[in-house]
Amino acid sequence: MKFQANVDNKRAYTVAFVLILISISIVLISLNTGSLKITPLKVVQTLFGYGDDKSSLVLFEYRMPRILITMLGGIGLGISGAILQGLSRNPLADPGILGLHAGASFGLILFVTYYHSFDGHAAILIPLFTFLGGFLTAFIIIILAYDRAKGLLPIRLILTGIAVSAGFSAATLFLSLRLDEETYTFASRWLVGNVWGRDWIHVLALFPWILILAPFAWSQFRTLNVLALGDDVAAGLGTSVQSQRLLMLATAVGLSCASVAMVGGIGFIGLVAPHLARRLVGPMYQHSLPVAGLIGMVILVIADTVGRSIFQPNAIPAGVIVAAIGAPYFLYLLAKTK
Repeated sequence: MKFQANVDNKRAYTVAFVLILISISIVLISLNTGSLKITPLKVVQTLFGYGDDKSSLVLFEYRMPRILITMLGGIGLGISGAILQGLSRNPLADPGILGLHAGASFGLILFVTYYHSFDGHAAILIPLFTFLGGFLTAFIIIILAYDRAKGLLPIRLILTGIAVSAGFSAATLFLSLRLDEETYTFASRWLVGNVWGRDWIHVLALFPWILILAPFAWSQFRTLNVLALGDDVAAGLGTSVQSQRLLMLATAVGLSCASVAMVGGIGFIGLVAPHLARRLVGPMYQHSLPVAGLIGMVILVIADTVGRSIFQPNAIPAGVIVAAIGAPYFLYLLAKTK
């Protein structure tokens, strides 16, 4: 048993190390791509403070914040999806399907309706608005999915989430149509996963959420492992099933909604990343949770890089690239689970 655990740990470390190397490579490529080409040597020189003013402006004011946003958002969506699939015990669950993205989008539109801008110091509040929207969504879902005799039923989470998502999507569309044309256009692009226009204030707004909630989620891997065994087994092992499920659900809501606040309602990362993580390192959450976050980061950075480099001069939003990859994978999983 101990030998198997050591093998699993070694495999997880190896996979994580490879994913980190891939991430570094993609980031370097992403720094070098765009409407203004910068050679790899000049990129390195600029990163160490030896570049010219033009290169420094492009890298540090435009590309670096955008890349960091996609990295943090990918981590948040990947880990959130892994948590939700474990809590619902449904391999097809993700933040978008459960309705959290719709609630976060509703919170985002409320923010822009009140502040009329995504820029300035008020941008710090964007993740808070999206979290409140996601929290309201999760609260409604929990109320509707709760059974007095059996508690919170995982299967009801999915079905209720789909219905609640439709309602919040309609409310978001209604509020969007009340915006002026310029704000509506920018908000629409933001929500579909266009990461253009992010700067350091947006990085600062997202970073604390990922910094706090991602390590906390990993620290609860034992709880997630026990909950994956089923409610009866978890209760028999002394776990407070309902309170722990609500705590982890709140963690997933925070990670997902904060990520949506800055990268838009990008679907399928929360679905695909956990699946790939389990295939690579197994179902134990001490291994699959961080790997799911790294896979989510790699997917989103690649999608954004491809969207803004290959399809120039008309960049394609990262959300569209992810959907083009994720939709066929979702259909494959759906067919496989029949």
